[in-house]
Amino acid sequence: MAQGARLTMELSRRHLLVGAALGGGLVVAWGLRKRPYPLPLPPGEGEVAFDAWIRVARDGVVTLSVPQLEMGQGISTQLAQIAALELGADWRQMGVVFAPVSEIFANEALAARWAELWLPMAPENGIPADNWLARHWAQEHRFTATADGMSLAAYEAPVRHAAAGARALLVKAAARRWGVNAQDCTVSAGLVRHGQQSLAFGALAQEASGLTLPDPLPLGPPPAESPARLPSGSTPPFPRLDAPAKLDGGWMFAGDVRLPDMLFAAIRHAPLGEAAHLAGHDAKAAKGINGFLKLVEGPDWLAAVASNSWAAEQALAAVAPRFSVHRPISAEKVDGALDNALKAAIKQGGQTIAKQGDPEALLGSKPPYSQRYDAAAAVAAPLETASAVARLRKGRCEIWVASQAPEQTRRAVAKALDISVEHVVLYPLAAGGSFDARLECPHAVEAALIARETGKPVLLTYTRWQEALTAIHRPPLAAQIEARVDQTGTIAAWRLRVAMPSAAREFGARLLQGVSRAEAMAHHQNAHADPLAMEGFVPPYSFALAIEQAPVSVGLPTGRLRGNGHALGAFITESFVDEIAAAQGREPLSYRMAMLEGDPRLAACLQRVSALANWNGGHDASGQGIACHRIRGGCIAAVVTARRGDEGVAVDRIVAVADIGRIVNVDIARQQIEGGLVYGMGLALGSAPVWNGGLPTGARLAALNLPLLANCPEVVVDLIASTADPEDPGELGVAVAAPAIANALFSATGLRLRRLPLGSED
Repeated sequence: MAQGARLTMELSRRHLLVGAALGGGLVVAWGLRKRPYPLPLPPGEGEVAFDAWIRVARDGVVTLSVPQLEMGQGISTQLAQIAALELGADWRQMGVVFAPVSEIFANEALAARWAELWLPMAPENGIPADNWLARHWAQEHRFTATADGMSLAAYEAPVRHAAAGARALLVKAAARRWGVNAQDCTVSAGLVRHGQQSLAFGALAQEASGLTLPDPLPLGPPPAESPARLPSGSTPPFPRLDAPAKLDGGWMFAGDVRLPDMLFAAIRHAPLGEAAHLAGHDAKAAKGINGFLKLVEGPDWLAAVASNSWAAEQALAAVAPRFSVHRPISAEKVDGALDNALKAAIKQGGQTIAKQGDPEALLGSKPPYSQRYDAAAAVAAPLETASAVARLRKGRCEIWVASQAPEQTRRAVAKALDISVEHVVLYPLAAGGSFDARLECPHAVEAALIARETGKPVLLTYTRWQEALTAIHRPPLAAQIEARVDQTGTIAAWRLRVAMPSAAREFGARLLQGVSRAEAMAHHQNAHADPLAMEGFVPPYSFALAIEQAPVSVGLPTGRLRGNGHALGAFITESFVDEIAAAQGREPLSYRMAMLEGDPRLAACLQRVSALANWNGGHDASGQGIACHRIRGGCIAAVVTARRGDEGVAVDRIVAVADIGRIVNVDIARQQIEGGLVYGMGLALGSAPVWNGGLPTGARLAALNLPLLANCPEVVVDLIASTADPEDPGELGVAVAAPAIANALFSATGLRLRRLPLGSED
């Protein structure tokens, strides 16, 4: 089989039929019929299951199944809030449980957005969220991934319908007991009421579960909170469900799991480069370490197993594993590959991502504005390093892990152990931050292999060094951007050429097709353009434009990271717009407003943030910078105050205004935007490891120049009330932070920084 053959979907009669349907020919019926699935999580003692989503206990506690990874973004609270409002439950009696993998919980919305990753003939702009093909594929692959801010889009409707159904049945049961019309009953605070009579959910659940659902379901209004009625600092009506457990230490992570006879494993991986493999080690050196039990070899890693984690680490240090690697990765090789690809794209043109109008005719042969922008590779650097527990018993493998794509993790484990995926049981746990670092879980595979060799349960935990060494990177890039203005000084035409890995396609090959990192990089070295990776590079402004990509492999495994292409695209767009405004002697805010004729919501964000931040135009070295961005149905504008401090860049204040449509939970929305702004600050000023000889030269968090509590700026977030469809707020702040900081530094110093991290040119 050729090297790239495994990367192509296996052609079958099914895929031929799908292709015919997409091409306008034969339309087939498979995938359209509803299939019955067993309950993925049977009710416990004293509980009644109304469906896969909702269970009601005798004591009135309502438990919602949450099929998304909780990694601090608050999705478990938001889905529970949606269920409680529709059901009429008492928030004090709401609980959540992380749902096991099941077709019932398929994330059809994300499957449609990521169509290019699994559908060879996918249209360039993806497929609609309600497309039957996306539904079938998501169900067939038990695809419940948590990513791209699609949780509400995917699960708000099914949760509301499940809660409305449970409420209707509870009301019907109560009405039968009282001999009254169900329409005369009301539901609130976990009680069904009629006049002076009331019955608790727990007393009605058993009887209600055996009744027939009404058709259509009586849905209430969609949940919506007003930001004006819930100003910052006010008590939220629906406080986070995970907060108490996190405060008292009861919140469970994979590293907290303890099983009988469990062992502890430490691991060392090979440096990054071609054909990396384990070359040798001194096994005898570990024999005298108290608690050490065994070494387990992988193709490019070595693990030590002991009765405690300290002994495992000491054993690895003693045996001193040696690795062989061909052409180890270095910063010079990454930059060289990008330089060569960009030069070729400038000379020959890249692959078109987006085009509007006739930019070539307007730009001419020598556009007056032309600049080079660069971004180094960045890593997620979550506070919790990778950890997983594995246990093999009677031909079955149990895995305790925080995974953004649990079914794909199950399949990877099954493939490594050469067992059926049905014999892999995954217990979903929360993550201590992820930022897309837990979309892929090679540590779960390694834990399973180590457990097989030891015959006992094993907890594998990466050190910070191993987390950095095995990280998937946000793709680095080199970009050339050109523009020409009209007679009024307003931008008329814009061309952007970006040399960058096809990170989304590379990621999709690893996650969905199970290929190795090396195979995925090799296959996508000269791949087609990657619209998903380049999402966010199209400006929101009304001028003629052309966006092109030159796909290139840089030797680093690349993929998803919070903000994704939006964080990179916004940095280039908003920095260059600011640059042209300054050259034209125009005030940056009004300059942007003049080009936002077709986007009143983004214009409103700019207007409000200028008033809230006391925007002065960035004049007189004030250190104020402004930037805005749109991600699908959400938009944001920010004003940053920054300066050059004694220890580098100092960000003093960030003011942001966002429109994210209908807001389910104002408190969580603010948290997400605040967190995104601080995370974006980290990406703007650091988060970029330097590679030498295939190893990161600084692997500790302190070496990544991340924001500390001591130097975090004042952050002010305002939300605009809207009736538009809800949009996830989690990545908006990440996208707008870097350009706003860069523009603020230009105001403060007169220096234009065009490389991420900012200041790395020095």
